[in-house]
Amino acid sequence: MLMVTICDSLRSSFQEHAYPADELMPLTCRGRVRGQEPSRGDVDDALGKFSLTLIDSLDTLVVLNKTKEFEDAVRKVLRDVNLDNDVVVSVFETNIRVLGGLLGGHSLAIMLKEKGEYMQWYNDELLQMAKQLGYKLLPAFNTTSGLPYPRINLKFGIRKPEARTGTETDTCTACAGTLILEFAALSRFTGATIFEEYARKALDFLWEKRQRSSNLVGVTINIHTGDWVRKDSGVGAGIDSYYEYLLKAYVLLGDDSFLERFNTHYDAIMRYISQPPLLLDVHIHKPMLNARTWMDALLAFFPGLQVLKGDIRPAIETHEMLYQVIKKHNFLPEAFTTDFRVHWAQHPLRPEFAESTYFLYKATGDPYYLEVGKTLIENLNKYARVPCGFAAMKDVRTGSHEDRMDSFFLAEMFKYLYLLFADKEDIIFDIEDYIFTTEAHLLPLWLSTTNQSISKKNTTTEYIELDDSNFDWTCPNTQILFPNDPLYAQSIREPLKNVVDKSCPRGIIRVREESFRSGAKPPLRARDFMATNPEHLEILKKMGVSLIHLKDGRVQLVQHAIQAASSIDAEDGLRFMQEMIELSSQQQKEQQLPPRAVQIVSHPFFGRVVLTAGPAQFGLDLSKHKETRGFVASSKPYNGCSELTNPEAVMGKIALIQRGQCMFAEKARNIQNAGAIGGIVIDDNEGSSSDTAPLFQMAGDGKDTDDIKIPMLFLFSKEGSIILDAIREYEEVEVLLSDKAKDRDPEMENEEQPSSETDSQDQSTEQITSNSQEVDLVDQESSEESSLHSHPESLSPTDTDNAASISPSEQNSDPLENYETLSLDGECTDLDNQLQEQSETEEDSNPNVSWGKKVQPIDSILADWNEDIEAFEMMDKDEL
Repeated sequence: MLMVTICDSLRSSFQEHAYPADELMPLTCRGRVRGQEPSRGDVDDALGKFSLTLIDSLDTLVVLNKTKEFEDAVRKVLRDVNLDNDVVVSVFETNIRVLGGLLGGHSLAIMLKEKGEYMQWYNDELLQMAKQLGYKLLPAFNTTSGLPYPRINLKFGIRKPEARTGTETDTCTACAGTLILEFAALSRFTGATIFEEYARKALDFLWEKRQRSSNLVGVTINIHTGDWVRKDSGVGAGIDSYYEYLLKAYVLLGDDSFLERFNTHYDAIMRYISQPPLLLDVHIHKPMLNARTWMDALLAFFPGLQVLKGDIRPAIETHEMLYQVIKKHNFLPEAFTTDFRVHWAQHPLRPEFAESTYFLYKATGDPYYLEVGKTLIENLNKYARVPCGFAAMKDVRTGSHEDRMDSFFLAEMFKYLYLLFADKEDIIFDIEDYIFTTEAHLLPLWLSTTNQSISKKNTTTEYIELDDSNFDWTCPNTQILFPNDPLYAQSIREPLKNVVDKSCPRGIIRVREESFRSGAKPPLRARDFMATNPEHLEILKKMGVSLIHLKDGRVQLVQHAIQAASSIDAEDGLRFMQEMIELSSQQQKEQQLPPRAVQIVSHPFFGRVVLTAGPAQFGLDLSKHKETRGFVASSKPYNGCSELTNPEAVMGKIALIQRGQCMFAEKARNIQNAGAIGGIVIDDNEGSSSDTAPLFQMAGDGKDTDDIKIPMLFLFSKEGSIILDAIREYEEVEVLLSDKAKDRDPEMENEEQPSSETDSQDQSTEQITSNSQEVDLVDQESSEESSLHSHPESLSPTDTDNAASISPSEQNSDPLENYETLSLDGECTDLDNQLQEQSETEEDSNPNVSWGKKVQPIDSILADWNEDIEAFEMMDKDEL
């Protein structure tokens, strides 16, 4: 079969170019090793230097009847994989991909051993690795609620100084509620009940915290208090697999309480969230009020879960709507609006739609779903296949690629597509004897009767009796539901056949091609654009791109497709803005450095406060040299742009200087000449914070910077104010500049664990996405600042709203030299190449730092700061 051939090619490519790395980078034909590539934020939390793709795809090999290759892969895992790495990983991702992969591999290894041909040497080695990993994850559950921390250090656990994690307060509902299958299976396989107990406790807590009037749960919850942080509710990102695991836990473990909980939630979902064929998020306290007007791609799993539930009609309806969107764009965008415009244009080769297609075919026997599967395979081969594998789509409208092939592509996508087309004799074991985890790993159903030492008392409280029809056909017998009558499914699909096309017709690509053939002038390309060229500015206006002058002297480019002279010009404008994003992203990746740390070590902090700092591309490299420790002093002038008038104050100290008015390198030279041993540049944009803005690195001034010998770090305004406020209250403040936080002073050993901003990746999962993709490049103060972190994706999508800012004073020939953010607002003329989004112009706040504030106790300052951050996070939750 074609899928087997492709799988062989992919395995060969991974072994040749990537092994033993976690993932294959299919565009550059190399392995993705954490720490060696620019950080992608939370997306990288899945990587633990444990050969992720190899483990995640173990049972896929057996499904594809590659038993010899499976045996070889198991030997490699046992020989090469180390689970004791000093890496902070996602508890959720490590559980479903690595623990689930090991357990799925073990399940099929013992099955093959029983058959007597392969794996005769196997003696539960994968299970022992799974048990080792399970114990490494258990410290994450050390919370008052029983909900796990979202991240854990594989080597050092939680809350130790070396762990660099354990200060998080929030986790997503799916992150805490998608553990029971793997943890219970581990307990049933090994007899160690602790794993199942911990996973059950987390599920019990989530159930108790549901909103009682609506029976819905929110997206994000505080792991200590149980308060809902994000109170919107849906079946997509952040919640999805929580519902899946309630129903599947009933199937695997036979505990009725899980079924009761699922049916209670399902009744609420169908009452409030389901608006056939759409599934729209609502507010848990006001469930009749929609929380947003777009849907994310992860909800594509839900029709498959509805098949397991036995509710086939809405499953067919939603699946058909999703298929129409795919036919429009070749892939399912990460998010799309209720009128089927692209909201987030990325597609990381997610498998959820293929999963639902497989289960619908199993339930209906309708050959229509084979045609759907064929379309998926053709699109993958036509648009995503590259020489070294399959590359994620950076933008489904333009067909641009991302150097990314997640492990779930082999673990799930290949498995479901193969099973969709496979005959019963193609599979060497009975697939019906297993249940699929959310990562499509296979766990045997006989575990329901093995090692049942966990009490199966019904912990469901205040259970509401529902209409009996809600329980009909749970775990359905497909022969009763559909007596070989595929016309039933067709009758449901027919009204939805043109639901997408009616919203937004095609046609612009053909018009564009015809205009080129007729001799029309090619459109302006981003690489050729000059802000000082009047002709270029006139072309921008024709393309619907307007220029907005900001207070700081920059100019922001914003595209409104409806203002373009024609639909063709609107498409040219969209392409121009996307090219600008692409070019600037390439520039950002050239010299990216990891974040640094500023740690306050003097009384009364003693290392408890660690501030995330941006590095510099010049001066002392803190990753290669010993950290710099010293007291801080403000420079005069505060901007550091001329010779200091107070050299005696900064001599032998770490100088504080304000961003702006000159190059970073010039500031560094001035404080170095005054005798400073280091420098901290504080952002002049009041209210900025590393929690809400992408960190960037300070670049040089285009000249030789080898004369700068001192370390230089950058702090956003919020972090900088912590130091400034400490100076006001304590006068003498000592800090440590380093590549990462160090152990606290001995005086603090018996005090409480740090609760400050220790980890630069403290953002919760829902912050993977944002309403605008920011492209940090040059501004008036530093002509070569570049983004340190690209936007993360779990969901990790690139948004369609982008804005470009230009400093008129800069006239470098590089078209990217003066751009900060890019913003598009397209019109629905063609969903393949157009979009319609409202962009917002962001203006800088007062750049001056106020020195006349009333002195406050430092604890109060820290508390206020945390409240400000929380308030900011709550401002646009619907867009995060």
